[in-house]
Amino acid sequence: MSLVWLKKYFSFESGRATAGEGEPVSLKTEQEPNRLWRQSAYRRPRFLDAIWREETEADSRSVYSTPEDRPLLWNSGYAEVINSQKSHFNEDQAVCCQISARKKERCQWEEAELLVSCDNYVTSCYWALFDGHGGPVAAILASSYLQCCIKHNLEWIMEGLTGTQPPMHLNRQCIYQSDPQLVEAKGICHDHLVIGALENAFRDCDEMICQEMLTINQSGGCTALIALYLHGKLFVANAGDSRAIIIKKQSILQLSNEFTPETERQRLQYLAFIYPEYLADEFTRFEFPRRLKRKDLGQKVLYRDYCMAGWGYKMVERDDLKYPLVHGQGKQARLLGTLAVSRCLGDHQLKVAETNIAVKPFLSSIPEVKVLDFAKHGFLKDDVLVMATDGLWDVLSNEEVAQVVRSFLDDNRLNPCRFLELAKHLVYKARGTKNGTEWLLDTDTPASYDDISVFVIPLWDQNCLPRSGP
Repeated sequence: MSLVWLKKYFSFESGRATAGEGEPVSLKTEQEPNRLWRQSAYRRPRFLDAIWREETEADSRSVYSTPEDRPLLWNSGYAEVINSQKSHFNEDQAVCCQISARKKERCQWEEAELLVSCDNYVTSCYWALFDGHGGPVAAILASSYLQCCIKHNLEWIMEGLTGTQPPMHLNRQCIYQSDPQLVEAKGICHDHLVIGALENAFRDCDEMICQEMLTINQSGGCTALIALYLHGKLFVANAGDSRAIIIKKQSILQLSNEFTPETERQRLQYLAFIYPEYLADEFTRFEFPRRLKRKDLGQKVLYRDYCMAGWGYKMVERDDLKYPLVHGQGKQARLLGTLAVSRCLGDHQLKVAETNIAVKPFLSSIPEVKVLDFAKHGFLKDDVLVMATDGLWDVLSNEEVAQVVRSFLDDNRLNPCRFLELAKHLVYKARGTKNGTEWLLDTDTPASYDDISVFVIPLWDQNCLPRSGP
């Protein structure tokens, strides 16, 4: 699906002018860079706009959260803190809003700039976290555009979400009598349409970020983690190393996986096998336990390739002495010695230091999407979804976060803002306290020096769930 409609939508919404009798017209070409600069100007999440400017001490690492008198959807809690002088800006971004999608008239779909009045619509709840790297611009753009790309792609499939199963043809014409049976045999259901819409939305947003970064001569990228509640189901889409988990009284359910050079080693190595030119004769696709040296030449050493989950031995050749495609371990693992994630938005201009080797060919903007059906889970009053950027998970495990959540909610049952306070409490836990020049956890171990952003979303209060219909 083309981005023609999206481009027109953003031109209309963010840069419209009036002519004649007030009809909207597109911006002139020379106005476009100015609009994009405004769109990408540094800011914090919109629900914090009135708060974050009060920061006075650059190294104080104050924790900011949503005001108590302006609750978010489902009474969710949100809190954040900037990094410890890692960069001048907090490169995380967050969004919490409703997305209302309506069906458009088929014949005018790509050209329509405004929603067509009709009976069918759905309203979904949307939470998103974006963790920027190489500057804050990509995360800012993604926080502005991704929900619109999701809306656009949901509207594209709207007619397919009615009925017992998606039709072969969106106009519901049955060209062959066997079409419904073939769709059923493939196991295609409504969930798959929403998953596809989210995957396409991430791809569309990535393309828009590419075009705008080129226009304003900026660079950088961001990971993206979103949760979308639609038709009684929670869709969690992740591209990067942020994480979402559900914490229940007796269990933890992880709804996302981190995508790093280590976790996607085989995909990256396979790309290098198919397109060896991506390595520019400067890297080797093979993985070794350590960087090989000249003394290893002619020896049989442990290695892994794209086809191997296990390890084998190979005779070391001169090409094996090149820098590995994936090198390092844990948080130190890097793709092409440059990037710590393998899926993200942006980074179209990113090159390996002192070379002309592009990193983007190895990066994927497509998220992994997991679906949670509320009807199959008996959520209780203290069951929550915790979404956070890696600044939290770098220093606290799932189990440690769950222990903090359960203990805090048990001790604050009567507090109407307890989910907001819990989000702040988690950020304080991961940030730690300052001791001289160091930030330390309660255990006197190093705290997180990264930006930290946390959503705490209660899952029990059914009165907060959005309705769908006319």
